[in-house]
Amino acid sequence: MSGTAEEEYKVKLDIFEGPLDLLLYLIRKDEIDIYSISIERITKQYLSYIETFKLLNIDLASEFVVMAANLMYIKSRTLLPKPEQPPEEDAEEDDPRWDLIRQLVEYKKFKDAANYLGQREMEQGELFEHIPDVPKFPAGPPPPPNVNIFDLIRAFQNVLKRFQEELELGEIKDDPFTVSDKIDYLLERFQPGRSLTFSHLFDRATSRTEVIVTFLALLELIRLKQFRFEQKDPLGEIEVVRKEVVG
Repeated sequence: MSGTAEEEYKVKLDIFEGPLDLLLYLIRKDEIDIYSISIERITKQYLSYIETFKLLNIDLASEFVVMAANLMYIKSRTLLPKPEQPPEEDAEEDDPRWDLIRQLVEYKKFKDAANYLGQREMEQGELFEHIPDVPKFPAGPPPPPNVNIFDLIRAFQNVLKRFQEELELGEIKDDPFTVSDKIDYLLERFQPGRSLTFSHLFDRATSRTEVIVTFLALLELIRLKQFRFEQKDPLGEIEVVRKEVVG
């Protein structure tokens, strides 16, 4: 990315998820069981996300870096030759992945329990001791799944792959794009209430730099609550929606 754009803008996006959330997201994306994780594959994917966060100049908690180091350590242990096969009853403890797997299983239990309690709290909040009339609400589809930062980064990585050849060939362009310009561009392109798929948002981009700056502008508009995302299916296509003006 051009020095001007990078110095001008630093992502101030609150990331409430932690490194274990990212690992669980990667496991869910690959549709595999926690106990069957490939440490080599998940380490590669995890480091790819960390590099993308760095590319976008997003501040990450130190826990993400610690987990990256831990994954590299576990991966190095799995590559060591085994002089003899351990007894079957000791196989789990001998597996260098096992401590990480235990962390993920326990974390998932607490996360699922917290989600369940949160849902119950919402349901209880809708109950009242005395209700004179039952309000009627228009029938409609259930709200779409929430889109988190990992979904956005995955979609962004897929778009960026289209311009990877430019980087590999060493072609350097002095693109004059700025985040401020792209914010104006997105506000002009999107009328209030209009939506567009995430991938088509970059259909006019001509370089890797332009994709990055456009995505940074989009993150800023999300932070300002001008845009929101919808996703009909988990890990499905993301829709970018500009919020309608109220009043």
